[in-house]
Amino acid sequence: MSKLFKEIWVRTPLSSTFRSSSSGGVELSVGSLEPLMKGIDKEIALDEPGPEKCELRIEGMTCGSCVEAIEGMLRPQAGIHSIKVALLAERGVIEFDPKQWSVEKIVEEISDIGFDATAIPPSREDEVTLRIYGMTCSSCTTTVESGLASIPGIQSVSISLVSETCQIAFDRGIIGPREMISHIEDMGFDAMISDENNATQLQSLTRTKEVMEWRKRLSWSLLFAVPVFLLTMVIPHVPGLKLFHQIQIYNGLYLSDVLVMLITTPAQFWVGAKFYRAAYKSLKHGTATMDVLVMLGTSSAYFYSLASLTCAAFNFTSGFRPMLFFDTSTMLIMFVSMGRYLENKAKGRTSAALTDLMALAPSMATIYTDAECTQEKKIATELVEVGDTVKLVPGDKIPADGNVIRGSSSVDESAITGEAVPVLKQVGDTVIGGTVNGLGTFDMVVTRAGKDTALAQIVKLVEDAQTSKAPIQAFADKVAGYFVPTVISLGVITFIAWVAITSLTSDDSLPAMFHRHGSSKLAVCLQMCISVIVVACPCALGLSTPTAIMVGTGMGAKNGILIKGGRALEASKNIKRIVLDKTGTVTVGKLSVVGLCWVPADGVENTELYGGDPDLNGLCADGVTMRRSVIAMVSATEARSEHPLAKAIAVYGKDLLKEDGPEPDVDIESFESVTGAGVKALLSCAGQKYVVLIGNATFITQSQSGSLNSSLAAFESQETKLGRTIIYVSIQKGTSRPQPLLSVSLADSPKPSSKHAIRALQNMGIEVDMMTGDGKATAIAIAKQVGIRPENVWSTMTPKGKATMITELIEKHGDGVAMVGDGINDSPALVAATVGIALSSGTSVAIEAADIVLMRSDLLDVVAALHLSRSIFAVIKRNLIWACIYNVLGIPLAMGLFLPIGLYMHPMMAGAAMAFSSVSVVTSSLTLKWWRRPADSLMPDDTSVDSGAGWTGLFFDSARSAVGDAWGSVRGLVSGRQTDYGYSQLPVEMSSASAV
Repeated sequence: MSKLFKEIWVRTPLSSTFRSSSSGGVELSVGSLEPLMKGIDKEIALDEPGPEKCELRIEGMTCGSCVEAIEGMLRPQAGIHSIKVALLAERGVIEFDPKQWSVEKIVEEISDIGFDATAIPPSREDEVTLRIYGMTCSSCTTTVESGLASIPGIQSVSISLVSETCQIAFDRGIIGPREMISHIEDMGFDAMISDENNATQLQSLTRTKEVMEWRKRLSWSLLFAVPVFLLTMVIPHVPGLKLFHQIQIYNGLYLSDVLVMLITTPAQFWVGAKFYRAAYKSLKHGTATMDVLVMLGTSSAYFYSLASLTCAAFNFTSGFRPMLFFDTSTMLIMFVSMGRYLENKAKGRTSAALTDLMALAPSMATIYTDAECTQEKKIATELVEVGDTVKLVPGDKIPADGNVIRGSSSVDESAITGEAVPVLKQVGDTVIGGTVNGLGTFDMVVTRAGKDTALAQIVKLVEDAQTSKAPIQAFADKVAGYFVPTVISLGVITFIAWVAITSLTSDDSLPAMFHRHGSSKLAVCLQMCISVIVVACPCALGLSTPTAIMVGTGMGAKNGILIKGGRALEASKNIKRIVLDKTGTVTVGKLSVVGLCWVPADGVENTELYGGDPDLNGLCADGVTMRRSVIAMVSATEARSEHPLAKAIAVYGKDLLKEDGPEPDVDIESFESVTGAGVKALLSCAGQKYVVLIGNATFITQSQSGSLNSSLAAFESQETKLGRTIIYVSIQKGTSRPQPLLSVSLADSPKPSSKHAIRALQNMGIEVDMMTGDGKATAIAIAKQVGIRPENVWSTMTPKGKATMITELIEKHGDGVAMVGDGINDSPALVAATVGIALSSGTSVAIEAADIVLMRSDLLDVVAALHLSRSIFAVIKRNLIWACIYNVLGIPLAMGLFLPIGLYMHPMMAGAAMAFSSVSVVTSSLTLKWWRRPADSLMPDDTSVDSGAGWTGLFFDSARSAVGDAWGSVRGLVSGRQTDYGYSQLPVEMSSASAV
């Protein structure tokens, strides 16, 4: 049976065994396993191929109509399980039945409707593509292939002589790419890891190919449009050139008209050939895109003008001159080409944040090649492997994730975490690939390399987010599917209606445009029909959502806020309640010393209050031992223990003594740990021998009653009410009984920013709750410190209980509950929440349960994330409203509904408006690049402020963008917060008089 289950797990595709939950988690589909559990049918079921998934790069899409054309063509067909196409990312993900479809067939189908589709090979961790130089014939490939295949750990080798590439499957536990390249070089060839996919992706993101193509088409269209414009719009109105315009060569044929026709023809059929091809392929499959509208508009103008010019040659009426629209055709092609060029330029800028992230990794790294770290070698970053020791000098970019093993330095992590202030890194600290070393030099050992680094995970997460669709986009996609046919219908209706009106109405009552010299009623009706077809623009509607998501998620990534797609964005705007996990989220997650209480010396009145600094040079209650000596003995003793409380006390003691001068010498002769009680040590300090006992009251007094001095008892009562842990210290000399001298209070203290962040969330109208597995007293104490009401605190919660409580809160308060945690033991609650927000440790960003991942463990980033989400959604709504208003006003104007009041849209103006409508939407989305953290998401001493959200905020953001670069530089120098929280230390001294 175990073997059978193993086969089921291996052969059953993930997509058929699991399905994504609404909250971004994964649910096991029991039903999908049932056919495998039916007796003799088990083996048959195992042989049934499940659905496969492929990823494609699709070029040539311009608007939502293009997306709908592809999805609408494939989705209804048998064997296609699902399809998702991302407009700006130019990606498509299709799940299909391999018995009915192949990747090649899908590519062919998409290419057949006018788009360039290529399959993206699936990436595997145990595969690498190398580019090999120097191969000249098949014998070279055979040499390399056989040489590599004989190396242990290499499973398969496939070499292409034409492309000079080598695909290798291997076992990472045995061999790595660096060793493979070394073997290839030993054979006499040069090799390097291929970056073709990354280069292609960067070109796709920056729209390099499209920008170059449309720049070329714009140049040619201008070459034709400018002469046409001069001949039709300028020369007839210049007194000295009117005679040229009036040169008649035959009957109704004029020289300028013939010249315009000759210039327009190549513009129509050469520059405009792309529109014809795309429109033909689209119509062939029963779909209609923006290219169909351009083709219909320009063709109508051109062929009507050509027919009019031909008929004019047979018109012998003196002075007759036909009404021609050649200029309309040429100018339309020019305006559309200009619009596409500017649009693609702007689209390329929407992905600037992602391309910046992809470029963060350095090209080269310096590693040590020997165990003693004396021999250095520079290698490509792609060849850095786990376990390598890397040398970093000032200014170097860190090539991979790892731990510092020698030296120290400050590291600029702003590009990854958004932290403006460089973070100090010492031995044992973690560093992130892509960050920049400061002025120090250090060595690090690589723990994650290649696709496993935090930077690679962030890039992948942002890519996935930018290819996702927000639920609101379904509206735009649905409209886009019907848009072009509807517009064509409106154009035909406009033509028929005006023909009927002009036929049934006297000439005197018709608008003035019907009475222009040389115009005919039919020509004016056709002109309005062309205006309707040309002015309508589905592109603006289709670009409204994806451009905003792409810019917004990119800005989030630059600020350490990773938003997993449109669903999380849309859900975030409705958050009315946030539930916080306590440990590691509200609190530091590490125990630290927060209070001390010394037993006062006999006869000495202690006047120090709770919160004062201890006098370490004073005497203890025994009247002999110095307090600093006791602290030194306690610190040295606790340093021997592995208990978290002991570690916290040891670190605190060392830090306290550093501030007060030289540390007394302590020599420990014996050490004993008593389970459940404490620790005991025999040591010498300042020439005296002591027995130090640290632990609970019974242990340190060596009595069953565990009775304490009144000062210690009062301190215990006070600290226990705050949910803190108390540790006692006593010393013993000779055969005398142990004498209690000191009690230490420890707690997992709130982060410095927690209270400010919670107040900011409450100011946003969000109710804040806290959940914890700790007891009620501890939970209430922490809640009071950070400003959470006691009735909003949930204590003694298990991970399952947290998820259940989240579900109950959603049922009670509606679907607007967010959960904030670390993504470990609170994963069920993150999945259950409307939006799950995980605070990352810095290098672990692949938290599947979360909808939003924050690169810093700081609640202020929750405030910033919600502000950013709301800002992105506000831009999406603004874009959609503008796109709708543009079409709602533009189409009636083009239809001639406002002719009675003298308003009319010429086809050339309609073309210009259509071309720039999509550019305006992309430009609107680009305003998100000016987003800054709101003032509430910064600590009070941080000088970086934001002008606010909404329309007002965007206005001030626009004003600030004029000096954006300079402001960003200043902001980087003067703002930010230190991420090393350290220990929250509050040493105090109490006497019986001051105890409460």
